[in-house]
Amino acid sequence: MRREQRRRLTALCLLLLVAFLVLRPRLPDSFSFRMWSRHKGLLAEDGQFLLEDEPLRILGGSMHYFRIPKEYWKDRMMKMKACGLNTLTTYVPWNLHEAQRGKFDFSENLDLGTYLDIAAQVGLWVILRPGPYICSEWDLGGLPSWLLRDKDMQLRTTYKGFAEATEAYFNQLLPRVVRHQYSRGGAIIAVQVENEYGSYAKDANYLEFIKTALLRRGIVEMLLTSDNKDGISSGSMEGVLATINFQKIEPILFTYLESIQGNKPVMVMEYWTGWFDHWGGDHHVFDVDQMVSTVSDVLTKGASINLYMFHGGTNFGFMNGALHFHEYRSDVTSYDYDAPLTEAGDYTSKYFKLRELFSKQYSEPLLPAPALFTKTAYGAVTMKRSLSLWDALHLTGEPFKSELPVNMENLPVNDGNGQSYGYTLYETVIYGGGKFQTKGNVRDRAQVFVSGQSVGFVDYKNQELDIAEVPGYRKLRILIENCGRVNYGVKINDQRKGLVGDVFLRDVPLRNYKIYSLDMNSTFMNSLNNIQWSDVSEEKKGPVFCQGALQVNYSPTDTYLSMKSWKKGVVFVNGKNLGRYWDIGPQETLYVPGTWLWLGVNTITIYEEQEVGSALYSVDSPHLGRTQYVD
Repeated sequence: MRREQRRRLTALCLLLLVAFLVLRPRLPDSFSFRMWSRHKGLLAEDGQFLLEDEPLRILGGSMHYFRIPKEYWKDRMMKMKACGLNTLTTYVPWNLHEAQRGKFDFSENLDLGTYLDIAAQVGLWVILRPGPYICSEWDLGGLPSWLLRDKDMQLRTTYKGFAEATEAYFNQLLPRVVRHQYSRGGAIIAVQVENEYGSYAKDANYLEFIKTALLRRGIVEMLLTSDNKDGISSGSMEGVLATINFQKIEPILFTYLESIQGNKPVMVMEYWTGWFDHWGGDHHVFDVDQMVSTVSDVLTKGASINLYMFHGGTNFGFMNGALHFHEYRSDVTSYDYDAPLTEAGDYTSKYFKLRELFSKQYSEPLLPAPALFTKTAYGAVTMKRSLSLWDALHLTGEPFKSELPVNMENLPVNDGNGQSYGYTLYETVIYGGGKFQTKGNVRDRAQVFVSGQSVGFVDYKNQELDIAEVPGYRKLRILIENCGRVNYGVKINDQRKGLVGDVFLRDVPLRNYKIYSLDMNSTFMNSLNNIQWSDVSEEKKGPVFCQGALQVNYSPTDTYLSMKSWKKGVVFVNGKNLGRYWDIGPQETLYVPGTWLWLGVNTITIYEEQEVGSALYSVDSPHLGRTQYVD
């Protein structure tokens, strides 16, 4: 009997061994994450990366969990894997995880732990870029606006206020990250020290401070820095691998890298597959053949590469950043970036040409490309009712009264954190009329009203308005929009919004304000349903809220809202902020994830600054505007 049991057991073991050997090539790479014995993480030796002493060519792609609905994370990663990539890179946005000082959110779409788990399941290594500054065309480069309540704040330095806030943030973030490191069985093989600091370089001790903060909290994997050609000379540090960012190969960069770190592997941390757009400009595209040629050249040189972006996603809400060099330019809502995957995760010609190129790096065929999600045109959205902003002001609570103007970040709202995003209304009383002057103290754009009537807009370029002379006292309202804080460059410390100083009438500074915070958060938007609205035909002049219904009669899928006949404002779908629209273009449609829609009636709420549009349509394809090729 025992002999028979042993025979059966031996046969069973042989059968299992054969099954494993047969099925192993078909198992996802994540299976190997758990099979391997973890002894040696990523190393940079003899001009190449080694993982467990085996050569590793990093073929990476950037996509950010905070720009993609959580329900789509795995789909996007599977598409990345099927393109031949083996590594995912992502930033971490401090301003979302700690929107109010001391209150942290790592839930729902900010569930970084789940994002990293999915990457491991799909079979992707991860390079984590935790900041605290991330740039990324994201408001204030990912830094929380409450930092700016300190009038002496020096961002991205060892200034006490910034250093202490960074330490407190890392105390919450990094314990959630360390278990996902390679040495602990996770997917993280490298961690970036800050981001492109060499082009900022305001504090010689800062990078060492960030490096130490990471190490003290349990980061043990390879550390690296990332800089473009303007910053690489100032952004490197001893004991940390320097990597480079570019769209066009300049041999001097590779030569310089070798001069500062010897025979280390070359890593292009950001190869820019496209470019971002700003309001009033064009939709940037980058030639697919030129892109593939450069990627091929990088691989021929034996270097590793990360595609920025592989999938851009969307700047939902008020989170877009801005640039301000010669002039202020606010980024659009879409972060399509002309990447290999579109804003909605569809394939482009770039995807398939890269897949063909990367397939040559493998002896086995790549996984098949996953099927695409359906896009639906649901047709006309019936706008049913409207509400003047003035009739909704009381929902913001009692206004703050101040003799002098106060910028939005220093308003006594949101439990002492100030106002971060949206609009701020400054109300005072004037006598007569004359020349209204801002002298650059309106940030970023304001509509001015006298006795309820709009008299025009002021911004960085247009800083004066004529107010008609009328004897008597009248109410003056200055409705200011924060259009997005600068995310790159030296002006990052000068990003307080609202009224940042005096404005003048007849060269006399205005005084005695009532200030309303209109951040249009979920509490405020939900409260709109508790007051009386008008028929949409009765209230068409802005600033106005409009509400309509989008009918979905079967399983919801992705769609786009065409804003072609609207002027400027923000759109909410079932309470979720899709982002801004503006008729100066280039973007004409807003992406609506199907996972944000319900079966049946979906509520569309639009805040329109100027005048209600003639129609609103759900369409099945995006229109990102006139194109301009990036060179």
